Amino acid sequence: MSNVERPGNIRVYGWQWGPDDQRRPGLPWIGIFLVVFGALLLLDRLVPEYQVASSAFLLAIGLVFLVRWFVERGIGSLYAGALITGLAAPGVLEGLNLASGDGLGTFCLGIAFLFLALVRYTSSGGVGWQAWVGGILTLYGLARVTTPEIGQLIVPILLVILGVLLLMRGFGRT
Repeated sequence: MSNVERPGNIRVYGWQWGPDDQRRPGLPWIGIFLVVFGALLLLDRLVPEYQVASSAFLLAIGLVFLVRWFVERGIGSLYAGALITGLAAPGVLEGLNLASGDGLGTFCLGIAFLFLALVRYTSSGGVGWQAWVGGILTLYGLARVTTPEIGQLIVPILLVILGVLLLMRGFGRT
């Protein structure tokens, strides 16, 4: 920001971000994502028989974001790629008859969060909330896929265990 004094006690303020070519680096990825995602949602609602194709296309978009993260190391691409891939994978797996079950989506999303946690850990970021969320979602989804009756008990049991661990940790400090 620049501040210029003019005669007569008038101040002029201005913002400058740099030359035009530096203001817009590359493609507007978020705009491309929104257009494609919105079109896929419309396609899914209007023509349900293309659900596998739209899931596969969305999976491809997630993988493109992951490749972009691998090349540029942008955190936004990492999160977008992992989460889109995790959300699209169940539709592709079910459409190709490779896997099915009530908790498949939760399981795949948990794997995506565990991937984020692994990237964070290997880049010296330590263990973050991604590991907790990923672990809980993965266990819950796996339990729902393998044993749907028992899978519904997993979340309350995990919450009790987590609460006990936090209480034990709190009592250990005092």
